[in-house]
Amino acid sequence: MRTAITVRRLGLADYEPAWRAMREFTAARTADTADEIWLLQHPPVYTLGVAGKSEHLPRVANGIPVVRSDRGGQITYHGPGQLVIYLLLDMRRRALGVRPLVRMMEQAAIDTLGACGVAARRRKDAPGVYVGEAKIAALGLRIRNGCCYHGLALNVDMDLSPFDAINPCGYPGLAVTQTRDLGIADPLDALSAKLAGHLLLRLNSDGTIDEHR
Repeated sequence: MRTAITVRRLGLADYEPAWRAMREFTAARTADTADEIWLLQHPPVYTLGVAGKSEHLPRVANGIPVVRSDRGGQITYHGPGQLVIYLLLDMRRRALGVRPLVRMMEQAAIDTLGACGVAARRRKDAPGVYVGEAKIAALGLRIRNGCCYHGLALNVDMDLSPFDAINPCGYPGLAVTQTRDLGIADPLDALSAKLAGHLLLRLNSDGTIDEHR
């Protein structure tokens, strides 16, 4: 279904208040509530999904907090220089299932990287986007009453060393990479606009931009 989506740019936002805002937004939705996409970054934080296992937690004390979240998946790391896109969508209104939405998110990231000259791919055994054997984008969603929140994180220009302390997404030894190390010179804001554009295109919507910092 073709409906407008509001895109909000939230800058650098602490994880837990952003998570709380997503839950509150979703709980308060009505049939007339417009869908939204939030573009932001988080200060350093590990987040553990509902299926998270203790063996994947940080192996060293590095001062980075761990938050148990309600998204799907295992553990990941967020930090400055990583583009986070949260999708707050009424999936029933769009007649959109979880698997098609995940593939849509993956393809939007693949298309964004492809437009920058980097070939990326998905894997059947593990959601996300990969360049070679290294993961560059992680996904996780929560579905409540036919609506989703959480979304996609794309590594752009960040300190990747905190990933070394965990089993990223529950995979021991999984390599991670980022756009800067792949020769993509576009800054985070530019990639943010490109990725949001690909998502809007795939969601078949006229996205309106609402600058909110």
